[in-house]
Amino acid sequence: MPHIVLTIAGSEATGGAGAQADLKTFQARNVFGIAALTCIVSFDPKDNWNHRFVPIEPEVIADQLEAALTAYGPDQLNTVKIGMLGSPATIAVVSDVLSTRNFNRVVLDPVLICKGQEPGHALDTDRALKQQILPLASFVTPNHFEAIQLSGMKDINSVSDLTEAAQRIHDSSGSTVLAKGGVRLAGSEAVDVFYDGTTLEILTAPKVGEVAVSGAGCSLAAAFAAEIAKGVTPLEAAHSAKEFVHKSITHRVSSHAPFDAVWQGN
Repeated sequence: MPHIVLTIAGSEATGGAGAQADLKTFQARNVFGIAALTCIVSFDPKDNWNHRFVPIEPEVIADQLEAALTAYGPDQLNTVKIGMLGSPATIAVVSDVLSTRNFNRVVLDPVLICKGQEPGHALDTDRALKQQILPLASFVTPNHFEAIQLSGMKDINSVSDLTEAAQRIHDSSGSTVLAKGGVRLAGSEAVDVFYDGTTLEILTAPKVGEVAVSGAGCSLAAAFAAEIAKGVTPLEAAHSAKEFVHKSITHRVSSHAPFDAVWQGN
């Protein structure tokens, strides 16, 4: 019987990120992936490839979660990965469902903004995510921007800054933190920081170019979720996910879009 992991995330039509990336990562990491979609995000080729954001009705999200959680009981499904939620209404639904079931492992990849959202709506969403979802998370995997927002720091320019951010996020949330520096920090290494309140570890891999690749952050969080679902320790899961994503970036897929996408089939 395979381990089962649920992703609650948006759909991204080019296949690089979102639920598509999560499910491909779960398959590659040998767990059975299921998904509840929260929104439809598509890039607009006619508008400089900016996002088009369409939320899914809260009732439909609740229906998806009801089906998934009825089909697989707590003895089968106790790991969930949360990605793009996108609206306060969606956050309320997801928070209610998570609160009714004792998930042992909740991995929050805290997508705080989407370019297709109005600024005021995005701020309301960020606030709701911090208040309602972050306290339920066992693990949080912020990228560079999200680490700044969650830590309250003005900027993150170094490994030392990223380490401080990870520590601040842990201290405020109680979650184990895997803060993703990626290509945002200067130097030849892509750096992430793991901190659980006791263990602090810097994870590095050679950069593969200096431009972010679509789906790298989603895939890192999904690979981490897959490994902890198998019972691997969080630190071991972080190392395994880091290695997996480095390979996925190395074997990236190019297209007519102005960005490449990770490929998990390596």
